[in-house]
Amino acid sequence: MSFSAYVHVPYCLRRCGYCDFNTYANLGLGPGVAGYADAVGREILLVARFFSGRLGLVHEAPAEMAPHATGATPTTRGTDPSETYEIPGGRAIDTVFFGGGTPTVLPPEDLVQIFYALKDAFGVCPGAEVTTEANPDTVDAGYLEELAAGGFTRVSFGMQSAVSGVLRVLDRTHTQANLEAAVRAAQSLGLECSVDLIYGTPGESVADWRESLEAALALGVSHVSCYALSIEPATALGRELRQGKITPVDPDDQAEKYEIADRVLSAAGLQWYEISNWARPGHECRHNLAYWRNRDYYGFGPGAHSHLRSRRFWNLKHPVAWDNAVKAGRLPVADSETVTGESLELEELLLGLRLRDGLDLREYAQKFGQAPHELELAARKLAVEGLVEPEKLPRAVLTRRGRLLADTVIQRLAGV
Repeated sequence: MSFSAYVHVPYCLRRCGYCDFNTYANLGLGPGVAGYADAVGREILLVARFFSGRLGLVHEAPAEMAPHATGATPTTRGTDPSETYEIPGGRAIDTVFFGGGTPTVLPPEDLVQIFYALKDAFGVCPGAEVTTEANPDTVDAGYLEELAAGGFTRVSFGMQSAVSGVLRVLDRTHTQANLEAAVRAAQSLGLECSVDLIYGTPGESVADWRESLEAALALGVSHVSCYALSIEPATALGRELRQGKITPVDPDDQAEKYEIADRVLSAAGLQWYEISNWARPGHECRHNLAYWRNRDYYGFGPGAHSHLRSRRFWNLKHPVAWDNAVKAGRLPVADSETVTGESLELEELLLGLRLRDGLDLREYAQKFGQAPHELELAARKLAVEGLVEPEKLPRAVLTRRGRLLADTVIQRLAGV
């Protein structure tokens, strides 16, 4: 049985105005950019040692993790650094994703070093998908060539918009020209390319959004992600909103732009496979699908989350605290939880409905001891309202309108 690996790189050259992720513009924080590959390598060794001799990653380890209550100095039973290092039997990695932050603030050889540390510790399946996020400002042809030579197969570029005024509001520093140069270089090396777009930025017109979609398609990428802007209070945009410098996000404007994205991308041959993601058939992000299908994944780096069966745990967020724990030979786990009962049912409902494959209501009902006819009756009512596709029942598949009202669909089905 395979699993996925996520590597969080918390450093950025500057923090974008909308960013609410665990990122830091201080490139020397904790191990710093210069020492980050070695630090993640140490965490990978700790995890491999912890799981050595066990029946894969999933069976015992999470329940034995005992994070410190304060989240400052976690303790973990069974992580003696003097243990013999062995690769956990029978479980190799089939997708790797480097996210951030900006992973490409690290030199390419450092990203490759981390990938090889994962490969040496756990094994990597033939044909594995290996992705890094990239800011167009931080890569060039030589950088991408080193990634491709080192085993990377895919790059997800932070495009956000093709309109300079929108990029300024978002505090993005790249231009459309250097994005295009980076994508062309990656494509020439045989790397799969994806771009991320953001819609609903204050001041962005419908024409601006169409321009961004058309510019993304002109790149010839096989995958596009479109995310509605959410202005969080602790961000720079949040402060500007409180000061009245920008207008609030308009949900109706965002709904219109989502519908435009779906029509434009679908007409160009990219199908939606998850509410915010479109791809040419066969080019879906396998790592994304691992999350939405509730597969096992392990996260490395400050604040990274892991999921093993119904057990969830996450690392210390601050790079200094995370680095101190790793240096001391402790898994840097901050806290954990087990998803059971109604929470588990709701999660499966939410995850299944976000995917183009939808959710088989009969299988879901059988798994959780519900009456299938009641679920199907509720789904038929949703179909009459245009929220799920009637011809797909008893598999619940959201229509375009249903995707915009996904929370409503989930609440209705969860209430059965």
